[in-house]
Amino acid sequence: MRILLADDQELVRDTIAAFLRQEDGLTVEVARDFPTALDLVRSMGAFDLVLLDYMMPGMNGLAGLAAMKKQQGTKPVAIISGKAPRAIAEQALSEGAAGFLPKTMSTRSLVAAVRFMAAGEVYAPISLMTERDTTPVTVAGAQLTSREMDVLKRLCRGLANKEIARELELQEVTVKLHIKTLYRKIAAKNRTHAAMIAKEAGLY
Repeated sequence: MRILLADDQELVRDTIAAFLRQEDGLTVEVARDFPTALDLVRSMGAFDLVLLDYMMPGMNGLAGLAAMKKQQGTKPVAIISGKAPRAIAEQALSEGAAGFLPKTMSTRSLVAAVRFMAAGEVYAPISLMTERDTTPVTVAGAQLTSREMDVLKRLCRGLANKEIARELELQEVTVKLHIKTLYRKIAAKNRTHAAMIAKEAGLY
């Protein structure tokens, strides 16, 4: 698996790269700014995953994400950041980022997130899912957070993602992530199937 890590902070860049290189099957290229990262993709071809620091030179906000996604084709591009606010994280996900990784996350979590995104999944930190995600409820043998329950109940009412987002005061991309997690946890194939499972569990 080929990873490209672009970050202007040398210590952070070298530390993350060193941890990733210890993993079997991972090779890592590094870049100190966005133009260098773009040149590497152009010269070496699309990587299995590109990690871009949100604040590094040349990124120009999320314009860098769009430019790298265009160069990467179908291959994933994710954002890493130490300071970007939650609103930026949600915007990045809504604009097609494969994930948003805080630099404060543990190395084990980082490696897991990298493999997760390279496999085609979307990664977002728990903090994006709101503070209410603390008390689990069991549905169909799976533990759901209170926020996932909020979403599931609205799925049962037939609400669209946009309507659920409006009612819960969430970004639509956050609702989509909750639904994806829901499907996986309760083994639902689609919205109708999820509603049937919820009905069998006595939720409505």
